[in-house]
Parts: sequence; structure tokens; C-alpha cells
Amino acid sequence: MEAVRFGTSGLRGLVSDLLGWASLGHTLAFLASGVAARGAGADRLLLIGEDLRASSPALAQDCARAARLAGWTPVACGPVATPALALQAMQRRSPAIMVTGSHIPDDRNGLKFYTAEGEIDKADEMAIMTAFAGLPGPISNDDDVPAAAETGVMARFAARYRDWLGPDALTGLRVGVYQHSSVARDLLVDLLADLGAQVEPLGRSASFVPVDTEAHRREDLTRLAEWAATGRFDAIVSTDGDADRPLVCDETGRPVRGDVLGLLVADVLGLRTLVTPVTSSSSVEAAGPGRTVLRTRVGSPFVIEAMQAAQAQGHEAVGGFEANGGFLLASDIERDGRILAALPTRDSVLPILCALLEIGRRGGRLSDIVQTIGAGNAAADRLQGVPAERSGPFLARLESDVGYRSRHFAPVGAVAGWDAIDGVRVHLADGSVVHYRASGNAPELRCYVEAGSSEAAETLLKWGLTRAADALEYQT
Repeated sequence: MEAVRFGTSGLRGLVSDLLGWASLGHTLAFLASGVAARGAGADRLLLIGEDLRASSPALAQDCARAARLAGWTPVACGPVATPALALQAMQRRSPAIMVTGSHIPDDRNGLKFYTAEGEIDKADEMAIMTAFAGLPGPISNDDDVPAAAETGVMARFAARYRDWLGPDALTGLRVGVYQHSSVARDLLVDLLADLGAQVEPLGRSASFVPVDTEAHRREDLTRLAEWAATGRFDAIVSTDGDADRPLVCDETGRPVRGDVLGLLVADVLGLRTLVTPVTSSSSVEAAGPGRTVLRTRVGSPFVIEAMQAAQAQGHEAVGGFEANGGFLLASDIERDGRILAALPTRDSVLPILCALLEIGRRGGRLSDIVQTIGAGNAAADRLQGVPAERSGPFLARLESDVGYRSRHFAPVGAVAGWDAIDGVRVHLADGSVVHYRASGNAPELRCYVEAGSSEAAETLLKWGLTRAADALEYQT
């Protein structure tokens, strides 16, 4: 049970640890803590969605059993995108649980919790953990629980964007959709076609593919480049497993960085206040003169909390994004007399649409559009299989031991400054940045870098990973 814990967004753990009491008990705790009831109607419905992992149906059944035990009615929404379930919860005034491990491998999974008001925050996570600790021990319940079916969740989510943009918004664009095992693989094909694009499905998979939009698998990069080399596409798009993170590739098959997508969305929507974690490039502040940029720790709950605080202080046109590309919209946006309502949870579809809209508006190549944004040169990857008990001491020593920190970075330059807002982020004398942090979702040590050119960033990233692996005596 110690391996099951809240990460940057939601409860995560090995499937073997989550099945049974862990998922059932945390659902009971969500319902008993009072968190689930906030803003909810009197019908006591719990919406339950799932991604396409092999373990997700069984975990969804655990959540349904817990709902029945707690006197709630489980409502099975089936395979749906996480932002679609969040939207449905807000519209139905019902809490929701999304069974998903997002981008992490198939032997892991998780639960994301939503109230009728939106995604839960860190205080809510603490309330759930406290309620879980107070439960009277493991409860065994293997009964099949029939749940009412909620249909149309994905259709209503697609309608949100179709109604906002109209049928001809993407006319003339040629778009490949890398489907793999994304829960939004069919939604993307249908929505983009409805908006006028010529769409070609690519790479559909019968088994789960752990697409991480911050740390791309080599085999994915190869496939994307091969598809792009045919010259058939203005862009190739995709999402992670639960469709709250986008993957957008330019006409060469090169993925567009998530923070660049965030800035692109801000330009298209005319947002004036942006909230983003410290892992986004430090050039974000310089990319949009006149904007307010607020920095947070990594994780959508922190971004949401900062967006809410900004609005409480009178900021308007507020949005947030993470380095993984997921965009959170805090303000209603008008376009040609149509309103796109706020959806303050991580979403992949909005960044995809905004990137395609810009290609159509400018009539050029996405690679050229990216260059005009001026978001600097950054890269990121990770060492997998590094549990917290190994990464923790390494990060703690980098933070506390000045001599060790200087020696660690000496091969690439003198340390000019650093912070420990989330992990250890070091600024070097030449302006480069190396940032190490432990993933909150999986046993990984992440490395983010910035440098003067894309080539220098890739070189620095390789050095950063190799240097950390040596320090950890990591076996590749």
C-alpha cells in the first residue's frame, strides 16, 4: 500500500497494488471525506471513466463497488478522455473518478478525482488520505456491480469545440492522427474532419502504448518522422493515453514542445495571464510582452490553485499550461461571437486545435510558426526505474551541499544560481539551465535543460542524464 500514493495529478501505483482495497478504499475515502459532495446535486451520482489500459475496467469496477457501499449510484461512462469526463462532471453537478495512468507503463495505473466544480486540489488529496487512514481496514467485495451507463460524454466534449469553431475552421489542412491507444483516437479523427481538415488515421494499436509527451520514445519519433517524410501532412497530432496531454508534430515529424504549444494557445486566445510550472522554459516570460507569468511546482493542482488566486486578484483572460503540453483554461473566451467556456483542467484538444488554426491563418509551415514564438531551446528526458529512495538523496545533496553541486556541474560550467521550488534547477554561467526532479507519477528522475541552440540543448540533456546516472550508479 505504501507504493500507492498521490503524484503530480491523481493517485498512482502498480496495478497489483491498486486492484481491490486500494482503489475501493480511496474511492470510499473520496466519498466519505466530503470532497466528492462539494458542489454536487442531491442525486448522489458518481461518474466513472476509464482509459484503454488492460487493468482499467477492473479498477473501474472497484470504484463502482465503493460507490454502492457508500450509498452512491455509480455511473459508468466507459472509455472517455479525462477532460471530457471533467466537463461532464461540471455539467451534471456530479463528482467523477477517471481510471487512468496517463502516460506511464501498462503495469501501472491510477485514479484521478473530480468534484462537480472541477479537479481536486492538494488540500483535497490530504482530506482523502486522512479519510482513507480512518477506514476500518480492508473490505473485500467481489460482487459485480451493475452501473447506470452514461452515453454521449465524448460527443458533448467534441461539440464544445465544434460549436466554438464552426465547420470550416480547418479547411485545407492535411492532418495525420497517431492513434496508438489514446482514448481520444477516434474523437480526434472525427472532430478534425468535422472542422474541415483532411484526416488520415495512423498507427492504431490493440495494446497500450505509453506515449509520454515530455519524454518521447525513440520508436515513436522514428514513426512520426517516417510518416512526415511522405509529405502528406501539415501536422501530425496525438495525445497521451487519457488525452489530457497533446502531441503535436510539425511537417517534418518533429514534436513541438509543450510550453511552446502553451504560448501558441495564449496567442490564439489572447490570454493575458499565464500560469506554468518551473519546468517550462525560462524564456516564457520573454515570449509575450505585456503578459503576466506566474510559476508553480509541477502538477495541475498547483496550476489550478494559482489560476484561481490570479482571478481572485482581478486578473482576466487567464490560462495555464504545463511542459507536457496540457492546457488549462480558467476564463471564458469569445471568438467570432462564439463562447468557449472555461475548462480548468488539463486538456489536449485545445492546444491541437490552436496549432492547426495558426497553420491555416498564417498559411505557412508549423516549424516556421514555432520559430516566431521565441520560446528558446529546451529538451527533456528521464531515467526510468529510479525510485524515490534513490533519487531523493541525490536531489537533497545537490540542494544542500554547495561543494557537491559545484563539482557535479563543473564539466559544463560554473553554477550562477539555483532554486529548489520543485527538484533542483541550476542556472549556469553561460545562461544554460539543468533541472533535475523526481517524477510524481512513476519511479523516474526527470531532466530538463535549456541552452543557446537546439543542438546544444540536446548535448546538455545527454550530459545531464549521463551525469545523474553515474551519480546514482544507474544501470541502463
